[in-house]
Amino acid sequence: MDANLPDLGDLEREVMQLVWDNGPVTAEAVRERLARKLKESTVRTVLRRPEDKGYVAHTVEGRTYVYSAAAPRGRVAAKAVQRIVDWFCNGSVEEVLVGMVDAAMLDQKQLRLLADKVAKAKGGKK
Repeated sequence: MDANLPDLGDLEREVMQLVWDNGPVTAEAVRERLARKLKESTVRTVLRRPEDKGYVAHTVEGRTYVYSAAAPRGRVAAKAVQRIVDWFCNGSVEEVLVGMVDAAMLDQKQLRLLADKVAKAKGGKK
């Protein structure tokens, strides 16, 4: 997966959520689950865009394309957050986290869970 994935449009993001939630999926399965009603050919076109951008891969079963995410949702989200950290905070994750705490985006339970994960990650690195 490319470290500098291009942005997705609104419909592409909606499709990616469906792929992550239900994948591997066919274009028909995506079409059935979309909030808006589109033709299957339109859905195939929409799936091709995130594939071209590196978010989706496909295999062929018979004559049917089966789409799956190229990377887990969490990894893609982490890369998006890294871009924000780099753009707005000169690469300082600490500055972002402090800002999130100051803005009350993280409650005490979430902070404890985060602290536990950091401690485990540090413990695993020798």
